[in-house]
Amino acid sequence: MDEKDLRIILNDIDSKGYKAYKRLKGSYQFSLFTLCIDHVQGDPFSTPSKIRIKIDTSINSIPKNLSDNHYRKLALQDFLSRRVNIQITKKSNSRNGTGNSGVVFIDSGGQEVIERTALVIKENFIEARMQIGLPARSRRILSKEAIQIFFNDIPNIIEASLIWKNLNQEKCIEFVECIENYYSISAQLKEKKLVAFIANGSNLARESGVSQNPLKSENSILFKSPKTFETSFILPNPIKGDNHLILGMGIPEGITLIVGGGYHGKSTFLKSLERGVYPHIPNDGREYVVTRKEAVKIRSEEGRNIENVDIKPFINNLPNNIKTSSFCSENASGSTSQAANIIEALELGAQFLLIDEDTSATNFMFRDIRMQTLVPGRHEPITPYLDRITEFYEDFNISTILIMGGTGDYFEVADNIIKMESYVPYDVKHETSLIIKEHPSKRVTDDVIKIKKITQRVPKPFSINSLKSHKRMNIKAPRKAVLLFGDDEIDLKYLDQLIEKSQTKAIGFALHLASKYISEKSKTLQEVIDKIETFINKNGLDQLDPYFTENNHPGNFSRPRKYEIGAAINRLRSLSAKIID
Repeated sequence: MDEKDLRIILNDIDSKGYKAYKRLKGSYQFSLFTLCIDHVQGDPFSTPSKIRIKIDTSINSIPKNLSDNHYRKLALQDFLSRRVNIQITKKSNSRNGTGNSGVVFIDSGGQEVIERTALVIKENFIEARMQIGLPARSRRILSKEAIQIFFNDIPNIIEASLIWKNLNQEKCIEFVECIENYYSISAQLKEKKLVAFIANGSNLARESGVSQNPLKSENSILFKSPKTFETSFILPNPIKGDNHLILGMGIPEGITLIVGGGYHGKSTFLKSLERGVYPHIPNDGREYVVTRKEAVKIRSEEGRNIENVDIKPFINNLPNNIKTSSFCSENASGSTSQAANIIEALELGAQFLLIDEDTSATNFMFRDIRMQTLVPGRHEPITPYLDRITEFYEDFNISTILIMGGTGDYFEVADNIIKMESYVPYDVKHETSLIIKEHPSKRVTDDVIKIKKITQRVPKPFSINSLKSHKRMNIKAPRKAVLLFGDDEIDLKYLDQLIEKSQTKAIGFALHLASKYISEKSKTLQEVIDKIETFINKNGLDQLDPYFTENNHPGNFSRPRKYEIGAAINRLRSLSAKIID
């Protein structure tokens, strides 16, 4: 069918009941593109209808070299979906009617650039996946408004956003090259024995505590590395003219302490690193803040569910003979939850921990000499992180960046100490060495049994179940921090590196896939998560949806990291798992 057929149908169903829109389902050839109407909503208040726009590469004329490797392709897809979204805002004016009438939407993301299903580049075409609220008033079809959307708004949006000659070509090339540069730095971190890099000139500050948009440059202090930490990378694409060299702060593997007064930039520094596991759009200010992908932010999380986690390295000899080598709780305390969060992250292969004392349990982080004297080690079940941090690095190569403003007891164990003063970092390792000599700590390290290995667990079959009341699949993400899965509501609000609702939705379907893998014999949780990663890499993010077909696509998945998938499983109250001895 072609666009004339679509117009005939729309005119024919004008003022009829909403279900008459079902006649639209199908494909229609327009002059520039093919419109595929894949799913028609049941009423104007339902989730908007799904459509796809397919445009041949011979028509869009976007240069092939902009998508000739994985990272350039990811970047180009992201750039184009953002252009579509910008044009939706500019050109979609039909908002008359009831409920979601006239809504036009594409899942284009925020400041981070993540693999997503909203727009895909194939060999011979580009496909944009959008949602449209088909117009109605009191469940009566408004054909005039629908014609406006399909024959005016959509063509204008597509022509302005997916045709090369109409794009800002310089910005497109800059975007693609910026993301490729990010991944080039990321690939070099390990060989340079660095856990993170922050480019000189980065703008780390955000405009507010609830916004990821950068603070205006005239109000911010641009980042400048201390000379002792300055390092450089050669980039595949030039920045600032023809310069392929970028300078900034390389944070070495090991134990790095970030100190300083309140409101001097410590937490801003750490937040930039926790988000640095993702590339950022140009001019975000953090586009060259690059953190090792194995980094996990750790915090306390009172009230969370814990299922058979070996927290004995941190918590032992609890009253009433509570077993901590296979600890269970439906309402964990601050210290037990933080211990579990660390062990669970390491179980999945984390190699770099980010910790802020402001979001940590104080008794988990340290015990000073006075408290040690009053409450001797034999009466204290908690081994503070201070007494494990060196062992983690020396025996397991697990690095830590720690924000600390309340105690100097970590000075002795830190390999690097950075002081933030008015948002400027200073290397104060030498200064703290003098302080240690002048004011030696009288704290003693309690006797601790060395950790032999990070324990692994095997989830039990049927403890991960996406069926609600064992009847129908229930996977929904009403908000970024909430995942409805089967009969459970999973609370994800303390996963600081989970950044958008589309990731949460994809996590739900990843858990559904996990339920199939754990039925296989003796699969550890790490093996299950790794199989999910392999599945996505091989088949694509789309395929997480078990009902995926060309005509039934998830246009609003974005890729979660394996650590957030594992964290969601660990917060599933129905989870049952056994520890491998």
